[in-house]
Amino acid sequence: MIERWTDEITDPADARFARAATGMLGAFNAAGILTAADVHVASRTAALVGGVDEDVQLAVALAVRAARAGSVCVDLADLMATEPDLGAGLAWPRPGWLERVRTSPLADASVIRIEGDLLYLDRYWREEGQVRDDLLAREASIAPFVDPALLTEQAERLFPGDGYAEQRAAAIAAARQWTTVLTGGPGTGKTTTVAGLLALIAADAAARGTRLRIALTAPTGKAAARLQEAVEEAQRDERFTDEDRQRLAGLNASTMHRLLGWRPGSSTRFAHHRGNRLPHDVIVVDETSMVSLTMMARLLEAVRTDTRLILVGDPDQLASVEAGAVLADLVAGLTARGSSAVAALRTSHRFGEGIGELAAALRDGDPGRVLALLDAGGPTLRRIDPDDDAAMAGLRARLTSHAVELRDRALAGDVAGALGEADSHRLLCAHRDGPWGVQHWNRQVDHALAERAGTWLGDWYAGRPVLITANDYSVGLFNGDTGVTVAGPDGALAVQIAGGSSYATSRLGDVETLHAMTVHKSQGSQAREISVLLPPADSPLLTRELFYTAVTRAQERVTVIGTREAVIAAVQQRAQRATGLRDRLLTSET
Repeated sequence: MIERWTDEITDPADARFARAATGMLGAFNAAGILTAADVHVASRTAALVGGVDEDVQLAVALAVRAARAGSVCVDLADLMATEPDLGAGLAWPRPGWLERVRTSPLADASVIRIEGDLLYLDRYWREEGQVRDDLLAREASIAPFVDPALLTEQAERLFPGDGYAEQRAAAIAAARQWTTVLTGGPGTGKTTTVAGLLALIAADAAARGTRLRIALTAPTGKAAARLQEAVEEAQRDERFTDEDRQRLAGLNASTMHRLLGWRPGSSTRFAHHRGNRLPHDVIVVDETSMVSLTMMARLLEAVRTDTRLILVGDPDQLASVEAGAVLADLVAGLTARGSSAVAALRTSHRFGEGIGELAAALRDGDPGRVLALLDAGGPTLRRIDPDDDAAMAGLRARLTSHAVELRDRALAGDVAGALGEADSHRLLCAHRDGPWGVQHWNRQVDHALAERAGTWLGDWYAGRPVLITANDYSVGLFNGDTGVTVAGPDGALAVQIAGGSSYATSRLGDVETLHAMTVHKSQGSQAREISVLLPPADSPLLTRELFYTAVTRAQERVTVIGTREAVIAAVQQRAQRATGLRDRLLTSET
């Protein structure tokens, strides 16, 4: 069923209504299928080109709508088949719609593109083609030179025995090729493999008298910090020699925006590009599932052809909040192509039986098994029915006690204790607004804290956990960074960023309170205990990928708040993103 935003709101003054729109655009807007932004882009583009029929304008508006929802293209035939009867006197265009779009002035002007049965806006068509071409060109290049005997010897030292067999095989494969997509669920040892791989190829380079230039990067500041911490922690293992540590000394992870060279005023163009390549010999990208099509295109055009590129991630997680499902497309397309670029880790070493089994049941799409695990009442998993008043009161008490403990530590100036407490429990929501959303639950906890304190604490208070929601290069803060507001000896408040510096509250711009956060924002982070608030079963945000991502943020315990119907819907409903990258990887044109 096609999602309609008018199902959420009926306010005639809502900004999503395009009040001046007429014809098909106006009708589809009034029905809640298109927003005002979709309508304005389509109508303005048609006006600039001229001679564009209204059903072609509708197709353009639907392509804009698709990109806004995370797809890079739209299959018009599939869209019509999804909901053939739109109701309320609304009807799809007459047969031959795609062909009329193909022969329209907008297609002649390259405003839109058609690839097979898929309609693209020109930008995404070019970016998808560029990603395909760059990856296939890298695959066709002469493989990097390595000393086979040295590689085998070092790999057996860094990944000894049967317990490291998967990681050893993946590292050896990655050392022998320019591009590797290293996949695996949480706890399968992806960052351990990365650390060992870096030591492996650094030893090979040292044997030839060279030192590697290595870059570690991730889509968000939080994910970059976790990558750096994980690589540093892995090097403390006795398998790593002092020589290994010296060769890898000084590695600093950064966001992809910072690596590529952010330019003020542009979110899609950077200092490093095809004419000014990055200087690194090895680039590791963590949390690749969060990378949009646009960012992957910008990265690939900036990477030298003789740079080893290691793309690390979990294809079962949520995709980028922007357009594209790049990691899943790469895994599917390259695997179908028979490429050796995909190295999969399958054995989890992090979770106990409960969380690991739940993650596996979610990957398999088995709702009965998921419910059985949650309802068994074990030490690591449980389910709360939102209609159970006593259970919900217990959840609120858990959130309040966590917030009180966090505030006590922050008032005492205990920075390490406050940061540790912040990561002890986290409430994850699918929605931002409404009774199932982040804002509602953040307010609930703030009100509970005010009751305990006997006064409203204001916007800033000791113990306020915060989430940075926008990159701020002037102070070195990035979207996804988290921290806690802590009182200093003089009572002045400052925000201590996890794994980073301390900032006066006045220096922070785009921040949110973090008693609860969306599942999307939680990617790249962990907490000892996770509570997952599932919305009703008919929520369009309720998908298997969202549920899986939320569950796998937990290290020790998961509580799911949701009805049986919501759990079943979450397991059965897949996130649908229209892309053509998988199929385009199967072609050989460059």
